[in-house]
Amino acid sequence: MCGIVGYVGKSEAMPIVLEALSRLEYRGYDSAGVAINNGRGIQVSRRVGKLKVLAEALRRKPLKGATGIGHTRWATHGEPTEFNAHPHSDCSGKLVLVHNGIIENYAELKERLINAGHRFRSKTDTEVVAHLVEEYAKRHPIEQAFRLALKDLRGSYALCLLSQDAPGKIFGARNGSPLLIGLGKGESLFGSDATAIMERTRKVLYLNDLEVVELTQQGAKVTTLSGKAVTRKPTTVNWNIASARKGGYPHYMLKEIHEQPDAVRQTIVGRLTADPLRLVFDKRTARFLKTLDPRTRFVILGCGTAYHAGLVGEYMLEEFAKLPVVVDLASEFRYRGPMLDKHTTVLAITQSGETADTLAGIRMAKAQGAKVLAICNVMGSSIAREADAVLYTHAGPEIAVASTKAYTCQVTTLALLTLFLAKARRGISPAQWRKLAEGLLQLPETLEKTLQQEAHIKTIAAKYMRVRDFYYLGRRYNYPSALEGALKLKEICPLIHAEGYAAGEMKHGPISLIRRGWPVMFVATDSPVYEKVLSNLEEVRARKGSCIVVASEGDQQARRHADHLITVPKTDEFLSPIVAAIPLQLFAYYMADANGCDIDQPPNLAKSVTVE
Repeated sequence: MCGIVGYVGKSEAMPIVLEALSRLEYRGYDSAGVAINNGRGIQVSRRVGKLKVLAEALRRKPLKGATGIGHTRWATHGEPTEFNAHPHSDCSGKLVLVHNGIIENYAELKERLINAGHRFRSKTDTEVVAHLVEEYAKRHPIEQAFRLALKDLRGSYALCLLSQDAPGKIFGARNGSPLLIGLGKGESLFGSDATAIMERTRKVLYLNDLEVVELTQQGAKVTTLSGKAVTRKPTTVNWNIASARKGGYPHYMLKEIHEQPDAVRQTIVGRLTADPLRLVFDKRTARFLKTLDPRTRFVILGCGTAYHAGLVGEYMLEEFAKLPVVVDLASEFRYRGPMLDKHTTVLAITQSGETADTLAGIRMAKAQGAKVLAICNVMGSSIAREADAVLYTHAGPEIAVASTKAYTCQVTTLALLTLFLAKARRGISPAQWRKLAEGLLQLPETLEKTLQQEAHIKTIAAKYMRVRDFYYLGRRYNYPSALEGALKLKEICPLIHAEGYAAGEMKHGPISLIRRGWPVMFVATDSPVYEKVLSNLEEVRARKGSCIVVASEGDQQARRHADHLITVPKTDEFLSPIVAAIPLQLFAYYMADANGCDIDQPPNLAKSVTVE
């Protein structure tokens, strides 16, 4: 997630903006920049790398002025370069802005603006907004030009805009990306979250989607996109800085669980659109996929959670894209003597893009003539650079060691890939494609609804906190969910031994351990094998085991069979692993919390495994 700050007041803006940006470093970034309006013009300074690189440049050549904006960038459109770093400006340099989010229709807007004579310097979606405001400002005052530009945008944004002709003002807006206002004494601030502004003020005004702000040192004028005044009382923030970095959550993991609806939304935006309903990838990836040999087979590589995402992808791609798929643990792949050739496409799944085993696997694959497609969260990482094409997840930085939003974004990306290939290879009917695509578009809202089960899940976890053995069971698409749920529990609550199995395998050995009270977590959402999962559940109940069941809303059969029931919104089975992930993550979190575990940094684990 990018970090945004803004300051307008009586003090020098540059040191305040830099200090605020330093408090957003925990979000992760690959470049940083500031812009200061001194009343005579706007000066911009940008650097690739850590904030200290920018700070050193500004120490040598400070920017003077009492109004400024700043940004730490997590690259989405365009590589991490100085040209692509924020802030971005219009042709004249009189309008400068920073942006968090993704402008879904930036390509068509860019083409329109180029035809109107605008010159672009970066490969970002953000720069389009600056030129769009510039175009409207030819005929309208800056406040109106900003609103008109916003109405043209599709996608998500948090924006802060400086205009040379409006000194002492910052214009802001949000839609789908966080932006708040800090109200101090004789000064006002913008921030992506409360961390940025708490050293200056604890008086905060939270913005809603499609609200526009004119910020001055006297305060904030908030309106709707149509110009209607908004009246809202500010909130006093009582968190400390460490707490604010976590958004008020006690742990990064819980914060990241709650970020999943937005992270999934960011992964979908710009690729799958509702009106018209269509799916597009960047030119490089689309060309790569369209030129795949009809005889191609996929080999999916991953480690840990990424491997589980790959197992879900195997079901997706084989069922709907009609592709033969093998899923391999990257740590075993190159030691089993795989037979690869030009008809093989290796799909490498990695959060960091630096996982040692996965990187070694794709290098071996390329040496044998295979093509490589990566699903990755980090632009410019080793695997992203070495792959033939990349599908980036837009999960933003994940601080907690146990993966949550990276996993759901990986599976979301696999769903997008499946829909793309299913249409290209005519694996499903247009009506079925539409149904799956519409479900995917609704997924962020579905996840938001799923999070409403949190208090109920916490209560269930409290009943099992002293248990030291757990089974997780699922079938078809949710067999990988069982593996991932068990992994989450043993990752962050190392007091508990947990194992995930395909439910049909219980009778082939594991059921021998079931005794009175032995807890088993079933993922039993709607699917063609639902009745078989209920049969497996009855096998456990017959041996006096305790059954916790994740089921679809309205499922009365599951209610009768379960000792404890967790319901999730109904979705197509295709998307159910993404939805089921949330209650499994929350259950693991509250089990670990009840046992006093170090949730964000469990013992013996690292976020990115860069050695064998």
